[in-house]
Amino acid sequence: MSLTSQLELKLKSTAAAGPQGHCSLSMTSGSDQLDLELQALDSMSCALLELQLQLARLQNCSFDDIKKWAEAISTRITYLLEQVAPLEFDSVSSSAVIRSAQPTQLPDGTVYYELILQATGSSTVTLNRFQAVKGTPGRSQVAMQLTHEVLVKLVNDLIATSPGTP
Repeated sequence: MSLTSQLELKLKSTAAAGPQGHCSLSMTSGSDQLDLELQALDSMSCALLELQLQLARLQNCSFDDIKKWAEAISTRITYLLEQVAPLEFDSVSSSAVIRSAQPTQLPDGTVYYELILQATGSSTVTLNRFQAVKGTPGRSQVAMQLTHEVLVKLVNDLIATSPGTP
């Protein structure tokens, strides 16, 4: 069963027990693995803290493949609060950083998405949302509010655009 099919079932079955507080969901399909850390989950939506998708086929991809994947993600994923775009590429580690092209401006700072594509080592894509507060060093992780449908579409789009996908 595909990761997205498993995700749909797991979201429904976990939420069927009633609204959930902090929980983790994990599923595998072949050598691929999806791990989600949720702050909350109900019958229609979730507060996602982190999405980590490990794809074994990334271990064999080139740096050019990672660059093309970053561009494909940025073109395909247009339904989040902000449009994402490649920000940095590292040929040594075969990685890319994708962030909100125009972060949401708040009275006290900014909020933005960050995706890290990593071909070497763990072969993962990690998605987080961060908030940077004016006058405070660093940033803090914040939850992404997503419907189940959008979360499944997001995972499907990450997989469908990845290098080596038939």
